Amino acid sequence: MEIIYSPYGETIDIITKNNVSFIQFPIFKDFPLVHGFSTRLGGVSKDHLSSMNFKRGEDESEENIQKNFELFAKALGISKHQLVLSQQTHTTNIRVVTKEDKGKGILLPQDYKDVDGLITKEEDIFLMIFGADCVPVFYYDPVKKVIGASHCGWKGTKGLFPKKMLERMKEEFGSNSADVITAIGPSICRDCYEVSKDVADEFLEVYSKEDYQKIVRDDKNGKYHIDLWEANRITLKNAGVKKENIFVGNLCTCCNPDFLFSHRASKGLRGVLGGGLMMKGHNKDGQ
Repeated sequence: MEIIYSPYGETIDIITKNNVSFIQFPIFKDFPLVHGFSTRLGGVSKDHLSSMNFKRGEDESEENIQKNFELFAKALGISKHQLVLSQQTHTTNIRVVTKEDKGKGILLPQDYKDVDGLITKEEDIFLMIFGADCVPVFYYDPVKKVIGASHCGWKGTKGLFPKKMLERMKEEFGSNSADVITAIGPSICRDCYEVSKDVADEFLEVYSKEDYQKIVRDDKNGKYHIDLWEANRITLKNAGVKKENIFVGNLCTCCNPDFLFSHRASKGLRGVLGGGLMMKGHNKDGQ
């Protein structure tokens, strides 16, 4: 399978373990973290959901979903008991995760909703978010020992979600943005993300004119292209994250529909990718 890499980002790592292929970010490699973002490869789902699908629905069995979580977790060297799932509805709502949340959304009922961001200070908890073009952003504060994960579609991006994540990490745990290491994961690139003027105009409301010109390309035909990677990078930078602590991956979901699920490329007939991170603790299985 040929993988198309974007000229705009930095090189990601593709790892295959137990026939499961997933993505890692070099910026996290020297820290005591478990992290990874799924591809379409290595699961048990069929047809347009093949094969590592995390999207529940009428066309997917719960048995397949559970097996995919199990396979993905095993490839990362953890247990699905350690996963905590977001419950995404394109908000900028954040949940502070504790050990009581472990397994929620998989093995236990998900007693929260409208949560697109997760943060925790506890070890052995894998914070997991999902997407199929939207931007996943991951956060690690090696000083205060805090992690976070957020799902940013265009609404979350326009809502400056990464800034809100950093503010919440400071409020709850005393994090300093200058200490935080971040990674922007596989999602739709600028060249693939065409929008109408009304969507482009939303970004002019929250970004400076200078930043807007970096984020939005006017095609002069009533259509625009938005660079969600750059928008989230600018938000992180403006919130105090150091330039060298912002990793922007070079893998577009829409450019690689056989390797990654893409809502745009599939016209909505697709599964969902998932990924996250965890601070390593002393308990190997985390249960």
